[in-house]
Parts: sequence; C-alpha cells; structure tokens
Amino acid sequence: MFTVASASGNSFAYAWDALPPGGDGPEWARSLCPGHGLDGLFLLERPVAGQPWRMRHWDADGALTFCSNGTRAALALPGAPAGAEVAVESSGEQVLLRRDGDEVAILMPSGPGTGFRPFPAPLEGPHAFGWIGNPQLVLELPGVAALDLGLLAPPLRHHPALPGGTNVNVMEVIAPGTARIRSWERGVEGETPCCGTGCAVAGAWLARRTGIPAWRLLPPGGGVSVTARLEGEGWRELWLSGPVSVHGALPPLLS
Repeated sequence: MFTVASASGNSFAYAWDALPPGGDGPEWARSLCPGHGLDGLFLLERPVAGQPWRMRHWDADGALTFCSNGTRAALALPGAPAGAEVAVESSGEQVLLRRDGDEVAILMPSGPGTGFRPFPAPLEGPHAFGWIGNPQLVLELPGVAALDLGLLAPPLRHHPALPGGTNVNVMEVIAPGTARIRSWERGVEGETPCCGTGCAVAGAWLARRTGIPAWRLLPPGGGVSVTARLEGEGWRELWLSGPVSVHGALPPLLS
C-alpha cells in the first residue's frame, strides 16, 4: 500500500518498512510515478528513539536521490515521529525537520561538498550553480512566467560538461525579498510545481548577492520561505519552509 503526500505542490508516494512484491525501489518508482503525477517514491523506516529517522527516495526515472520536498511531506504522514524537531537521514543526507503550524521546515544539507561552485562551461547572464544533495543551476531571467521552459531547460539539464546533469531553475526578483521561480527537474524530466532544493539554492544565492537573508520564493505550486546564513562559498544554515499535506492511499489497482 502506498500513501500520497505533497509539499508545496510536489506529490510523492510513500511505503513503510518494505516495498510490495513485484519490484524494488527503482522499478516501483518508474511504474508508479509517471502515470500518476508523482514526483518520486519514498521508502520509510519506522522511527527509532534516539536515532535519525531514515528514508530513501527514488526519482520518477528510478534514480536514488535526495529530495527536500518529499522529505518535508513525510513528516505529515501518520506514524511519523512526534516532536517539534526531527533528525532525518534522507537518501544519505543528514537534515533536520521542524514543525511550524501547518508547514514543515527543513534544514538543508551543509558542510563539505555542499555550496556554490563554478559552472563548468561558459554561460551568459547572472547564474549560480550549487550542490545541495543534488545539483542545481539557477538562472536569473526576465519574464519567468512566460518563458518556454521546455525549450530552454533540457539542453542545460543535459549539458555535456555535467555527466550527471542538473536541475534547472529560472527566477526573477519581483520585489525586495521576493522572487518568482520555475524549475525543470531531472529524474522527472519536466517542470514541477516546486523544486525545494532549487528554491533553497536560489534563496541562498539571492541572500549572498543582496544581503537580504530571508526570501519568499513563488513557484507555481505555492510560496515557500528560504532563510540563509552564509559561510564562505556555502551556507552554515539554510532553511526551506512551506505547506505539506496528506492525500491518502493510492487505490488498490494503482498500488
């Protein structure tokens, strides 16, 4: 049985303890996600007192990756750990979840290996490239709402300088502390309502450029808040917060 939950418009399937017979994580992700509008599949372990809550996530194409929005949404599920803050190991990344009313905030991966780095090929215009448990390219462009992201993003997502590819985010500042953003996610191979890690990197980049530490990002799936404390070429603390909800179980024929 799979349960569906969402964070800021991105929806995921969740299973506890073990996947049903008939496939492993990559197989179930490729089977379930594309046909049912899901962005990924999670396998959750039962919480153990004194230990991080462990989970794994597969993209819709079956790749094992870190996913911040899906990790946030998991805290809304029945059976999730109680408490205001929950330590989590999500696809190998150590993060912290914090309940805040109807929203859940996530403290993003930080430390060695995370942060900004040069894009390994020339690009025109303001941009940032960073690693946050997955790769994120952020481009600042005018008229983001009207851009043909399906034309712009795929060549960058599959850029030959990046063997594993990258997520592609386009954003524009519309007021101090507020920016519009759209994201093309690898694994899904299309635009999604909200890429949490992409929003977080965009918010950190904006904080570094402007000195404004808190940003409201407006993806199509609904607004999220990003707060950054920067350090060198990375961040000491990077929080993403937004709404989460549970939609219930997939019908038996779909499971």
